[in-house]
Amino acid sequence: MPSLFRRKSADVVEADLPEDDVPPSQDEAGSARARSHTPSKKELGVVTPKRPGAGRRPAGSTKPLTKQEAREQRRARRAAISEEFRREGGPRDRAPERGLARDVVDSRRTVGTWFFGGALLVLIGSGPTMPPAVQLASNLLWVTLAVLVVVDSVLISRRIRKLVRERFPKSDQRMGGLYFYAIMRAMTFRRMRTPIPRVELGDRI
Repeated sequence: MPSLFRRKSADVVEADLPEDDVPPSQDEAGSARARSHTPSKKELGVVTPKRPGAGRRPAGSTKPLTKQEAREQRRARRAAISEEFRREGGPRDRAPERGLARDVVDSRRTVGTWFFGGALLVLIGSGPTMPPAVQLASNLLWVTLAVLVVVDSVLISRRIRKLVRERFPKSDQRMGGLYFYAIMRAMTFRRMRTPIPRVELGDRI
């Protein structure tokens, strides 16, 4: 009986399968896959904007500086720092009370600017090889300079105290330190003062 050993046809196999076991058709599988698939931006036609090129590091490594170029950069940096310090001073110079003390000193001629020059003359004139008259004149010059510097320092200190009390009544600056700061500036040549003077001689403070 040959029919017993014949393989069942595909129709018979599909008919014997239960409804739940019937494999989905190609269209149904495609639609199911489409529902579970998330489309990409490219498929949706959305173009991702490129990041701006500004601020990016240029491609490739920068050329290393030569010794001469590095030396020039260091020299220029030191010159810029020195110029800033010459113009604005350091942290101790930035208090408004100290700015006022500088203006008081810079607006007048001070005896202190002649002190070191006079001290040099006294040192030379009081040498043992000098005549007694020259030594006596040198000693008198030294005493005169010392007295004038003391008087000028007292006048500067009184002026600073008056202006600070008027303009900064709640100041926490030590007046003794402020006086010393002004006196040392008064004994420095005007062109060598740091910060540079911001007022002219004779200006009213």
